Amino acid sequence: MAQPSTLLALIFISLISSSFCCPADQKQALLQFKSFFFNTSISNSSSDSSLFGLGSWNSTNLDCCTWDRVVCDSSSRAVIALHLDSVSSPLSLEPKILSTEVLTPLFHVKTLILLDISFNSITGEILGDGFLNLTKLVHLDMKQNSFHGSIPTQLFSLRFLEYLDLSGNSLSGILSPQVGFLGNLKELIMEENFFHGKIPEEIGNLTKLQQLSLQLNEFHGGIRSSLLNLNELQVLDLRNNSLSMSIPPEIGNLTKISILAFSKNNFTGGIPPSIQNMSNLETLKLDYNMLSGEIPSWLFTISKLRNLFLGGNNLNWNNNAKVVPKCMLSQLSLQSCGLAGEIPEWISTQKNLVFLDLSENQLEGGFPNWLAEMEVGSIILSGNKLSGFIPPRLFQSLNLSVLMLSRNNFSGQLPGNIGDANGIMILMLAANNFSGPIPVSLSKIDSLIMLDLSRNRFSGNTFPVFSPDSLLAVVDFSSNEFSGGIPLTFSQEIRILGLGNNKFSGPLTQNLTYLSKLQLLDLHDNKITGEMPAFLSEISPLQVMNLRNNSFIGSIPKEFSNLTSLRILDLSCNNLTGKIPIEVGNLPGMTDTPDKLSSYSNLFTFSIGFNDVFVNWKKSIQGLPCHTLEVYSFLDLSRNQLSGQIPASLGGLKALKLLNVSNNRLSGEIPESLGDLESVESLDLSHNKLSGTIPQTFIKLQELTTLDVSNNELAGEIPVGGQMNTMNDPNDYANNSGLCGMQIGVQCPEKLPLVKPQEDKGEDEEESRFSWEGAAVGFPLGFFLSIAIIWLTGYLVPARQPNGQLQKKDFEGGFDPKFIKGGDPNHRPGF
Repeated sequence: MAQPSTLLALIFISLISSSFCCPADQKQALLQFKSFFFNTSISNSSSDSSLFGLGSWNSTNLDCCTWDRVVCDSSSRAVIALHLDSVSSPLSLEPKILSTEVLTPLFHVKTLILLDISFNSITGEILGDGFLNLTKLVHLDMKQNSFHGSIPTQLFSLRFLEYLDLSGNSLSGILSPQVGFLGNLKELIMEENFFHGKIPEEIGNLTKLQQLSLQLNEFHGGIRSSLLNLNELQVLDLRNNSLSMSIPPEIGNLTKISILAFSKNNFTGGIPPSIQNMSNLETLKLDYNMLSGEIPSWLFTISKLRNLFLGGNNLNWNNNAKVVPKCMLSQLSLQSCGLAGEIPEWISTQKNLVFLDLSENQLEGGFPNWLAEMEVGSIILSGNKLSGFIPPRLFQSLNLSVLMLSRNNFSGQLPGNIGDANGIMILMLAANNFSGPIPVSLSKIDSLIMLDLSRNRFSGNTFPVFSPDSLLAVVDFSSNEFSGGIPLTFSQEIRILGLGNNKFSGPLTQNLTYLSKLQLLDLHDNKITGEMPAFLSEISPLQVMNLRNNSFIGSIPKEFSNLTSLRILDLSCNNLTGKIPIEVGNLPGMTDTPDKLSSYSNLFTFSIGFNDVFVNWKKSIQGLPCHTLEVYSFLDLSRNQLSGQIPASLGGLKALKLLNVSNNRLSGEIPESLGDLESVESLDLSHNKLSGTIPQTFIKLQELTTLDVSNNELAGEIPVGGQMNTMNDPNDYANNSGLCGMQIGVQCPEKLPLVKPQEDKGEDEEESRFSWEGAAVGFPLGFFLSIAIIWLTGYLVPARQPNGQLQKKDFEGGFDPKFIKGGDPNHRPGF
């Protein structure tokens, strides 16, 4: 039996120990949060709490002040900070999807000064009432979740709040004037949401504000005059909104500003002269507005200026101005600014330059040697009139990661040492006059992601052999003079392969299925022979397959229906025979309009510049911009020797914008089910042996703008109603057996018997007007390459990650030096 003195000692020690532990109610609240975390998740990836950084949170560990992610006051032992960022998304697991109820226990920790729940997957409306308990909050970080709805007014009662970050959510509504109650606020970050309306005048009450970031929302109107009262402001980021009117002339009164970013709005007028008073200005982003006038030379006298973006306006460069910069720029974008003559030599004084964009100007002359020697990381000179050879010295650079010289007049062979530039990720040399073979040294560039050599005069049949596990994802060799068999020397990571409009010949081999991640295959206008290969159906990610204008024979493989993502299929201008498989009507990618696809170029902070895809439809050649192809679906089987009836199953392809089966030997009646093609805009059934009447169901085609049923054996009245009333070009009904109707000015008799089908008159060799031409390869596709890409250079930006995926963050034309967003509360996103 223990002595009384021993018992007293144990009790005393217990009391002393408990006095140095966190309060029991707070410990219980945190354990309840952990329990909610695992029990309320919509998708539970693992029950191992250690994987989520909560392994130390357990009842046997008496003092919650010793737990990971918890900070306590040194004297009171009360919990004052919770660093719960990225709890739901450990790198080894799929992110959990959490409801907002998971936060309820945290609202009982009333001593909190800092709460960071960023980079989780919390979804739902913000629980405003709970924040009424957290009256001591100074720092609140809720970025990169899936909160939606409006900001609850309770947040605006947190009078000690100095830092508020709600960016990267789906919040909407107006920004309440009550935001002006947060008088101690120093940083307000609300970018990447869906806020709209005008920026409230009351935001001018936040006189301690140092950072205001509202980019990537839907604000409109002008810049409020009250903003000019924010004398402590250092960062003003209003990019990617719909703001308009002129930039206030007094904007230069904000003399502490270091970052002024107004890109991608609708601002008009000139660049305010008062900006030269901003002696602390380091970053000026005014690109992609409607600014006009001359670019002032005084911009280059701002000694601290490091990043200047003026492209995409109506600004004009004074080519006679003598520029003597007092600044040392890191990034310079003068895209579409009217530069003429040779590349300005004053740029050679900018020894720290890492990003140069002079694209879409009128620059002439050669690629200067001094530029090749500058070790610039990204050089974008596309869309000029530059000529001559590329200096081999350029590829000795250790920093070169992006080289875009498309649409110039460069000529000659590519330097043999091009493979020495082992840091290149993007090499785009399209639409020049380069010739000769492709240097095999290109295969040495391990970091290469995109390679575009299209629309040149390259030739030969020898190609670089890339490592199977290289990062190369986009290859465009189209519109050159390559010959021989289809090259299969690319990596397994290839997503886009453009080899169209060359002289490739021979049959396709099954080795092509090695490219198991391929999403676009473009082989149009070559001399490829053999049967249409069914093995292409094994490349399951295919979304676009263009085999037009080759010499394929045989039937259309029914196995193509296994390509569940296929949205564009062009088999026109071949020698295909047999019937159209009914299975083609079951292609899911043509049945439903796809969700918006992310663009590979969205990983980068500049425009990749893929070419438009040209389609020959609506009676003229039209280019479809890359970003629109996510909602387009085409099926073109024209100019073959297909026979039999048009399958009724094609009516199930409700996402089709274009259906072209012209110039075949199809017979029978037009299926009434084609009236179910609710999205079709162009429908060409001409030059076949179709009989019967035009289905009355065609009046349901509300999107129809072009219809051609000419050169068939159709008879009867042309349907009246809907868009059919506008299909009134007589040529689109010509050479049939007895069509009548208001569209062609031929009156119908009261009863018109159907005309018997006539004998085959032979094929009309007229070129179809609606066939799809893959004139270029670029279009937005979803790519999910290794995260290792991001670490290859400091000039890539991972973006908003509500679900742990890379998305668009900053896309106005420059690289982001801070390319990894961490938990640093001083981080300034997007710069």
